[in-house]
Amino acid sequence: MAKYTLSVLVENRSGVLSRVAGLFSRRGFNIDSLAVGVTENPEVSRMTIVVNGDEYTVEQVSKQLNKLIDVIKIKALDKKDSVSRELALIKVNATASTRSEIIQIVEIFRANIVDVSKNTLTVEISGATDKVEALEDMLKQFGIKEIVRTGTIAIERGNKYIKAGNTEE
Repeated sequence: MAKYTLSVLVENRSGVLSRVAGLFSRRGFNIDSLAVGVTENPEVSRMTIVVNGDEYTVEQVSKQLNKLIDVIKIKALDKKDSVSRELALIKVNATASTRSEIIQIVEIFRANIVDVSKNTLTVEISGATDKVEALEDMLKQFGIKEIVRTGTIAIERGNKYIKAGNTEE
């Protein structure tokens, strides 16, 4: 099954996220990733939803989302025509003997150490999902204490954009 990224503009009101999540639950669609934030217009939020499935699944999800009153616009983003990123914080065990090796790995991935304690380092990484997963795999050998991931956010490349009330430009 492939992963599809949907960019969904919704009214910035309470309960909208709950209604969208409820729709997915009722229809048996699984959300792989969900990120929500206010857009340049404070009355509109953008949801970036990643779903596993096929084209039929994405079509059904889009049709069901369009029925929700708070949904303004939906766009399935093409991987080659969009930029996507994820942010993760990874807290890893760090002893005196492993600390320098962890720091070297973090530098190779162009990540940052954002917190240091006697026994742990907290690493911040942003990038494509596979980059985040690759760093996670490299740090597993030291013992990962905790991970927090934002989920994918995505935007179209170039002059294309999605805007409430207008057609895409």
